[in-house]
Amino acid sequence: MEFFGIDLVSLIKTVGYTGLFAIVFAETGLFLGFFLPGDSLLFVAGFLAGQHFFSLPVLIFGLFVSAVLGNIFGYEFGRRIGPKLFSREDSLIFKKAHARKAQVFYDNHGPKMIMLARFMPIVRTFAPIVAGVANMHYGTFFLYNLIGALIWTIGLVLLGYSLGSVIDVDRYLLPIVLLIVFLSFLPGIIAYVREKRRGA
Repeated sequence: MEFFGIDLVSLIKTVGYTGLFAIVFAETGLFLGFFLPGDSLLFVAGFLAGQHFFSLPVLIFGLFVSAVLGNIFGYEFGRRIGPKLFSREDSLIFKKAHARKAQVFYDNHGPKMIMLARFMPIVRTFAPIVAGVANMHYGTFFLYNLIGALIWTIGLVLLGYSLGSVIDVDRYLLPIVLLIVFLSFLPGIIAYVREKRRGA
């Protein structure tokens, strides 16, 4: 099954547990992990568990831990670079006013953002980093990091697992993955449209 030129089933079978855990960690914690297809990989991995390629308990536990640790790494990275950013002069890329707005936003909406970001590609990579830059209360961040990671990993893996034994992989898996990708981007599209309407 090819997805944007990548055979996800073959890729996941090749990288195995270690590769999957590393990809999820990178997408949720490393600045350069935004291009990785986390939602699709979780679903397909669950699907393969339904085909008895993976152990479901090992898969869920490893992905959950990777997602939690990835966000913690991203938060710590943001927290460490935050003071340096605030001490810099404004430039074309960085403006102190934007960093302060992020701080106010995370003070008011941080928990919701950390949870919802799990289901939004690209956003889930940068959300913990910005939370660290904004110096979001760590206890609050950690709690909602756990909750978001739990819902994200278990939800998508179990969805794939439940379908793994009942659908024809060649016929239905690609449309389902495309639907998941669309639903992942939908919250961002809705937020963008709302922001445009407010501006108008």
